Amino acid sequence: MKRLSHLKPWVDAALGLFYPNVCQICLAGESRRDEGYVCLECRDAGVHPIEPPYCSRCGLKFDGLITEEFTCSNCGEMDLHFDRARAAVEFSPLVQEVVHRYKYNRAVWFEPFLAELLNDCALQTVNSERYDLIVPIPLHFLKLREREFNQAGQLARALSGATGIPVNARLVIRARDTETQTALSRVKRAENMKNAFAWRSTQKLNGERVVLVDDILTTGATASACAKVLRQNGASEVTVWTVARGGLK
Repeated sequence: MKRLSHLKPWVDAALGLFYPNVCQICLAGESRRDEGYVCLECRDAGVHPIEPPYCSRCGLKFDGLITEEFTCSNCGEMDLHFDRARAAVEFSPLVQEVVHRYKYNRAVWFEPFLAELLNDCALQTVNSERYDLIVPIPLHFLKLREREFNQAGQLARALSGATGIPVNARLVIRARDTETQTALSRVKRAENMKNAFAWRSTQKLNGERVVLVDDILTTGATASACAKVLRQNGASEVTVWTVARGGLK
């Protein structure tokens, strides 16, 4: 893929007004607004769907021939509060770039691309398993004010539109402005998320089955901390869906 990284800040700014039909990864291929401005060539080269075998608990993909269900060592060493987690694609360099620019550079034109990845993978499973609610992982109000939107909320609304399952973004709040997880170890990530979320609603759930949505899952510490609050307040099941699945090296 041809990359002209020095032009990206200018292109990102211009797209906010003009939205030309050009791929915003290679800056050469053709792509439309409803495709999230990622061309077919870049998709073919940089998007890697997560297919079996993968961990039955957290969805971490494994190479090789594994025919039975298994749980990875990460899940075995963590006290996870969600029932299972699934992701649409691997956290490849292309997906990492798109997510980073979407979240931190307000490159909102990538949203249809990310929503398409999530919905194409999650739609059939979410519909067939009859969930009651979709809940996005909340941002702390300081980060929300800085970014001006919650990427998990946007993805949750897209999944809701495709499935007809209602979104409720007012049940849980981010109680602490936690340190970014990016540079933290698995143990430190779990510690960083202690008491990070709190129940906001005046009413409890009554056995609802919840889909918890975020953009990326790495160790599962963030999703687990949020799922814990949902389970403590009446959710009977919490399944996590994310666009991408990363992993600590």
